Amino acid sequence: MGQASPASLLICEHCDTVYRRRALECGEVACCPRCRAVLERHHRLGVNSLLALLLTAMIVFVQANIWPIVTLGLNGQYSATTLWGMIITMWQQQAQVVAVLAACTLFFFPMAKMLMMGWLLWFARRGRRAPGFVPLMVGLHRIGPWTMSEVFVLGALVAIVKAHVYFEVIADPGIYAYAVLTLLITIFSGVDLRLLWDETAESPT
Repeated sequence: MGQASPASLLICEHCDTVYRRRALECGEVACCPRCRAVLERHHRLGVNSLLALLLTAMIVFVQANIWPIVTLGLNGQYSATTLWGMIITMWQQQAQVVAVLAACTLFFFPMAKMLMMGWLLWFARRGRRAPGFVPLMVGLHRIGPWTMSEVFVLGALVAIVKAHVYFEVIADPGIYAYAVLTLLITIFSGVDLRLLWDETAESPT
């Protein structure tokens, strides 16, 4: 019996069990019988579709960071703020640790993730691996849990409801942009970027 090619094999990241890969049907997920970890998912979106979604997410991300998020009114006085306005205020109010965490998880990490994905997908659409492919793939894996836009949206909605008791609260376009961004992030979270290992070929040296 001939030896199987690496592309036809699946290796469980958790228990190192090796399986033969087979084509998955729409909505099907391959799981490891030994440790129940997810091995592979059926991918509805191709590389070009992912790149289009990523460009949309980047546009929404810019809008979410430049538009006001919420306006508070009290006795006829209104004050609107953006994400960076809140971060700067927290820094000035001696909450530097919270300000740094908010800046990293809501701006720098998501921006880095989108830029890395865009770089990889731009080359992948031509069937090539981008320069720095391996460290970028590792970086995406590491940075994934630290993009918390969805947590921010939920927290902001709770804060708006509670603040309505004391202030006149108006939800501004920025919070809606973050809601759309959360939806796009949810779509991306269901995509296994490991498919890029199979969709691309190593550049000749």
